[in-house]
Amino acid sequence: MNTSSFETRAMRPTTSREDYHVGLCGYILVILSYVLIFITFPFSLTVCLKVVQEYERAVMFRLGRILGGAKGPGLFIIVPCVDAYTKVDLRTVTFDVPPQEILTKDSVTVAVDAVVYFRVFDPVISITNVEDAPKSTQLLAATSLRNVLGTKSLQEILSDRESIAQTMQAALDEGTECWGVRVERVEVKDVRLPVQLQRAMAAEAEAAREARAKVIAAEGEQKAARALKDAADVIMQSPTALQLRYLQTLTTIASEKNSTIVFPIPIELMQAAIGSFRTS
Repeated sequence: MNTSSFETRAMRPTTSREDYHVGLCGYILVILSYVLIFITFPFSLTVCLKVVQEYERAVMFRLGRILGGAKGPGLFIIVPCVDAYTKVDLRTVTFDVPPQEILTKDSVTVAVDAVVYFRVFDPVISITNVEDAPKSTQLLAATSLRNVLGTKSLQEILSDRESIAQTMQAALDEGTECWGVRVERVEVKDVRLPVQLQRAMAAEAEAAREARAKVIAAEGEQKAARALKDAADVIMQSPTALQLRYLQTLTTIASEKNSTIVFPIPIELMQAAIGSFRTS
């Protein structure tokens, strides 16, 4: 019960009076600090007045306890000697996940790197719940990349990058929510394969292309043979068609080969010679 209440308090700092109770010594130090400010006025303003930018927030601590919520943007006042503050940048931060050597589901070793975009949405939690939120997010991203890709095959990694990025983003969001960090986008940048595997895949792809080319050439020859058979059947039905085809061939040769001399032999003479040969 005590552990649960402590975790809840660490996750969401409250603003009740007992949280800011600093004890008698604390009140004495605060009063002395205010006296010092009035004595050294207006020079003390150079120490008391602080400014945070539009994209920043300041988390204030008074004697080690959180003082209200995040301050800013703009001007705010601190009490010297008892107050301390930490600036938190709310802009989106980008970092590269170092290349990770991953063993895929089908036992292939690949090197994968990614890009992660995140930002702090709760400055107070990002200071109180984790020592270094950006660094912790980077380490968690590297671990999540290995865990997610370890359940995928090589084909899935190469073809389903979008679904892998969404899975990684959901896993990172779940892990960084308690740190006040929200992961906005994850992109798998590069997948590097071993050289031997690249050569094997290239040889496999080349063999597949050659096989498809041979199949296409065979189908073309089959269609051409069928067309020639149909043409031969038509010519056999009409002897005049053979004569016309013969004349067309001579015309084509005469137009393309101008230096070639062709002596046409009438088909009737050839048929008569063949007939007399058969008779003898």
